[in-house]
Amino acid sequence: MSVKEMDALQTSSCENNLKKALKSKDCKPTNFRNNSHSARILEDLHSLRKNEVLCDIRFETDDGCITFGHKNVLIAASPYFRAMFSNSDESNKDLVTIRELDSTTLQLLVDYIYTGEITITNKNVQMLLPAANILQLDYINGVCAEFLQKHLDPSNCLGIKAFADLHNCIDLLSISEAYIKRNFLEVAKVEDFVSLSSDDLVKLISSNDLAVPFEEKVFECVIKWVNHDLDRRNNFLPKLMEHVRLPLLKPVKDYIIEALHFNHQKSVQHFAIPKTIRFKPRNFDVSQKVILMFNRSDTSPKCYTEWYDPVTKLRENAPGINDCRRTAGLCVIRDQFVFAVGGVNASSSKSVSLLDVSSRSLSWVPMVDMLVSRHGLGVGVLDDCIYAVGGRDGTYLLNNVEKFDGSIKKWQMVSSMSIQRSSVGVGVLNNHLYAVGGYSGKFLKSVEYYDPTLDTWNPVAEMSEYRQGAGVGVLDGILYAIGGYNGQYLKSAEIYRPGDGNWSPIAHMHLSRFRPGVVTLDGLLYVIGGEIDASDVDTVEIYDPITKTWTMETLSRHGVRIYGAVVVSRPHHYN
Repeated sequence: MSVKEMDALQTSSCENNLKKALKSKDCKPTNFRNNSHSARILEDLHSLRKNEVLCDIRFETDDGCITFGHKNVLIAASPYFRAMFSNSDESNKDLVTIRELDSTTLQLLVDYIYTGEITITNKNVQMLLPAANILQLDYINGVCAEFLQKHLDPSNCLGIKAFADLHNCIDLLSISEAYIKRNFLEVAKVEDFVSLSSDDLVKLISSNDLAVPFEEKVFECVIKWVNHDLDRRNNFLPKLMEHVRLPLLKPVKDYIIEALHFNHQKSVQHFAIPKTIRFKPRNFDVSQKVILMFNRSDTSPKCYTEWYDPVTKLRENAPGINDCRRTAGLCVIRDQFVFAVGGVNASSSKSVSLLDVSSRSLSWVPMVDMLVSRHGLGVGVLDDCIYAVGGRDGTYLLNNVEKFDGSIKKWQMVSSMSIQRSSVGVGVLNNHLYAVGGYSGKFLKSVEYYDPTLDTWNPVAEMSEYRQGAGVGVLDGILYAIGGYNGQYLKSAEIYRPGDGNWSPIAHMHLSRFRPGVVTLDGLLYVIGGEIDASDVDTVEIYDPITKTWTMETLSRHGVRIYGAVVVSRPHHYN
């Protein structure tokens, strides 16, 4: 046998052995991916372009410079080039004149298409961003905006805002506007400020979230802008002054009468919902909401209150109330006006107390008394009106309901509920007032809602458990009933979606809670304090509707117990 024949026999034997081995059950198909393949192809294409190999298109800019490329690569990367080379007039050309871009910018962008890399500087960003818009290179547009965002400062933010507006960079425009409002006092010092148009200035000073410690600063900036070109701008002053919140100024010159009238109105009437934005304090911090907690002491009947920031976990003393309001109803209007309704020293009362958190001299003041003496009531706010729901009058359980209309400073009775409800939870959802559970001589799991347009109460599905003193909250269009008591203290919770018409259980809390405070803030539900086995709970549990889980934090201070809470705008005095 020849050597050649022996080699062929050996090869055939090896192939047969391999086929047998590959038929094994352990030999499964396997996918492989060369992660460097795409990058190597781009590198080779870039090298071909640099050496002008197989290039089928040249771009000439107004300065006479030529940029080479491959149509297929450019079409794959840019809708602009895809449209260009789909046009019958351009598709067969090997030379195209581009007048919208200069040669340096075009070269940078074509290099990016071939390499996926680009260097942005303060010198080229103003050319790259509009050019990226033309070529529809979204990534370049985004990184240019990110570069400008990172370099925002008081000296350039007005220019960047105008640039973003010109080139329809929505995110950059929004971020630069927010930066300007957040740093208004520093921005007002730069030369560009007095070059603003009157419309731009009006838009700026009319913002509710303009960061100014006192309204006098806005007034001073307006005068500065007008004085810069007094002859031409003098006529704009009345229009600009419409957006300076004169009632919040310390009384000065011609504005003293209006400011004094506002202060007199507040001192006499205690409560007036602002009819125009000029009376509303600006709300400029990114974390503007805090929780006002109501506490009782083991050694004093006085009601202690505290500001609590759930982000920083800091607590700070707030104005106290001389009496214990443990069985009062608590509510807030427009994040500013806090009400403690009825329930004084665990007895029924008609009294109502008010705290205006925007006031520079924070203190609780008396308001118009209710028509009915109550404690253990529920309260809710609809259309800036306070509703006092059920409770006890000292002798009898109540099913009647009254509302306080701040525009006329009067309480008036509305339709009564279908049943007496004491220790009732109240929540507002879809402009309806829900009365949840309570006690009527027996524990209740029934729920009904009030329709203010019809002045009627209507039943909805019953809860799965009887609940007296449940905490009630509303988050993302869902009504929550949490804890309570039905012969035993409850840690269970359930939710009601009006569209479904039924109650559904959610995860249990860590602790059982009776009459806790329930508030919502930044997409989370906070259940604060409450009672268990005649002892007060000094913790907060936080429910995340996305993860559907509870977390718990301790809020205890020696000898102080938490029994209620509302969310308010951060007061001027809070650090």
